[in-house]
Amino acid sequence: MSEARTCRVVAGDGLPLHVRCQGDPQAPTVVCVHGYPDDSTLWDGVAGLLRDRYHVVAYDVRGAGRSPAPRERNGYHLDRLAEDLLRVADTVSPDRPVHVLAHDWGSIQSWHAVTEEHAHHRFASFTSVSGPCLDHVAHWMRAQARGGLHARWELAVQRLLSGYIVFFHLRPLPELAWLTGIGGPVLSLLERVGEHEAPSHGRALRDLLNGLGLYRANVRERLRAPQERRTPVLVQVLAPAHDVFVTAAMQGAVRRWAPNSRVVRVPGGHWMPRARPEVVARHTIDLVSSVEAGRGVGG
Repeated sequence: MSEARTCRVVAGDGLPLHVRCQGDPQAPTVVCVHGYPDDSTLWDGVAGLLRDRYHVVAYDVRGAGRSPAPRERNGYHLDRLAEDLLRVADTVSPDRPVHVLAHDWGSIQSWHAVTEEHAHHRFASFTSVSGPCLDHVAHWMRAQARGGLHARWELAVQRLLSGYIVFFHLRPLPELAWLTGIGGPVLSLLERVGEHEAPSHGRALRDLLNGLGLYRANVRERLRAPQERRTPVLVQVLAPAHDVFVTAAMQGAVRRWAPNSRVVRVPGGHWMPRARPEVVARHTIDLVSSVEAGRGVGG
């Protein structure tokens, strides 16, 4: 994200979040939220394609990049993460709702924000890549378990792809995997799935370790007692064909909670914001342009 203006946004618990902005501040604002184990540089390619049209904002979520980590595990709770997004939105676009573009855990926390009733008015649209709402996941899994053979097969596939989440809860095994270097080659291999030329990108050990708190602070709680989280916000879900963590079946089951939504099957793997920025940018421009022109979401 070259030639970016930087600032700090203070979160509700006092953590300073590192924020980078590009483009005309008077243009519609697109806030980009990265996932694990990335930082805001995930969006550099996409931002380069959006900045001539929009005010593009990307921030390092707590514990990643240049943003400090919370002292306690509950500092990674989804309520805190959603509040961070709202703080950033209020700072960079105080008078207009923002368009959110998010990936992986960035999408998970953004879903939490856009389904907060008090915050609906702050969001003009939401484009989600490879990151469902955890409450929606829990409801989907229960419905699939009660369904027929095909539904149960889809559930079995998703559970297989989500097996790493169980591993991330087995302290200190995931920490040892990152500290010893075993996890790095595995991550690189997964990043190449579905991509002919996946760009190589190293991660900071600090980010790899800190981000485990996202799983430990949220997954069990949300899956055990899911809420009925709904939103009137216009939502676009980009579902990569070769995502190694999230099936298209699970990502596609959003209309129950987001009636103004569409699901778009796209080529590529899980890290398509980095590997295929032009695809993400094109669909983001399509939605944002439609919303700004008053046409809403189609499909």
